[in-house]
Amino acid sequence: QVQLVESGGGLVQSGGSLRLSCAASGSIRSINSMGWYRQTPGKQRELVAEVTSGGSTNYTDSVKGRFTISRDSTKNTVYLQMNGLKPADTAVYYCKGTIRTSRLYTYTTYWGQGTQVTISS
Repeated sequence: QVQLVESGGGLVQSGGSLRLSCAASGSIRSINSMGWYRQTPGKQRELVAEVTSGGSTNYTDSVKGRFTISRDSTKNTVYLQMNGLKPADTAVYYCKGTIRTSRLYTYTTYWGQGTQVTISS
């Protein structure tokens, strides 16, 4: 019923920038929060940044000052502007949405398929 589609990943050099986008579609009644997580082989998926419906944001310490999350509620889309990229930022980035559909009264977590971000040194 709900799909999250990410775009914007790729390969850039250290110090470069990328902008990720994630669009939610389907039978959406409301979105509580949207965020970005990342995962590398053998490690758990970790929070990168999230933004609530009220506009509050939260970042993991390693990206503060370099990444900016934003949200366009009219398009059900969340963005992650990543500047000053480092090789340590290399990972698969996943979009997460906490969404209430038109058929349920509770919020459910949905994930995108992931987009690869690779930073070369």
